[in-house]
Amino acid sequence: MIYRFHIPAAPLDQFVSSIIFFSDVNLTHNFDRFLPNGDTEILIDFHDTPQYIYDNATLKEIQACNHVWASGLRTEPITIPAGKKSEMMVISFKKGMASSFFPFPMNEIVDSVVDADLIWGGVLGLLRERLLESNDIDRRFQIVEQFLMIEFRSQMKLDPCISFAIGEMTERPDAVNIARMNDQIGYSQKHFIEMFRRSVGVTPKAYLKIMRFQKAIATIDDNDEHDWGSIALECGFYDQSHFINDFKHFAGFTPEQYSKIHLNYQNYIPVG
Repeated sequence: MIYRFHIPAAPLDQFVSSIIFFSDVNLTHNFDRFLPNGDTEILIDFHDTPQYIYDNATLKEIQACNHVWASGLRTEPITIPAGKKSEMMVISFKKGMASSFFPFPMNEIVDSVVDADLIWGGVLGLLRERLLESNDIDRRFQIVEQFLMIEFRSQMKLDPCISFAIGEMTERPDAVNIARMNDQIGYSQKHFIEMFRRSVGVTPKAYLKIMRFQKAIATIDDNDEHDWGSIALECGFYDQSHFINDFKHFAGFTPEQYSKIHLNYQNYIPVG
């Protein structure tokens, strides 16, 4: 297996957390359930055979993805191939920072996987062709970084209010109070909710739930024994009942079921 991780230079690093390349993945399972983590990504597949999205319950194919596509922020899990025999590059945006690269509000791509041609025309397809001309991974990273800077630099703008809110919810989801945070920002609640939804994809309340879920799975993964009531309070949930209900919505499993599943990578659960 080849797995390479590249962090772009400034100013792109304010918007893109990493560019990842992987190939020759060798796993014993065929499908992964990918859990909501607040991320938006662009995926470039170097093979011509389609990648599929599968029904979470039946594992039947429900959507084919070819060459280049974008995956929006998720509020529910999605079942995808485990990556066997794949060769792909993933542009992973920093949480809440993808909007400068999309020609429409981010709420329009939530829980969706969309062909790149439908979003940006053929420019991402041309990028893929350029990448296929080189087998050097470092050169491929350089090509992607240069492309993003040339195509999007004039659109790359940080909103300090969105950045502040995302930072608060990502770093301390257990302690954030939406109303108090909104008072700190200074906009009316209605205006900020709409601004956040267009920039990030969901409302602040919905995003905070995802971040609390992320804190919960990190807590579960880091410990062998689990006190579910304590974890619920530690991660900012109102009570254990709300914790279990939200966790099952985001993962498709209860916390107890999740804790017993062998995980290869956080947010990826083998399901078949």
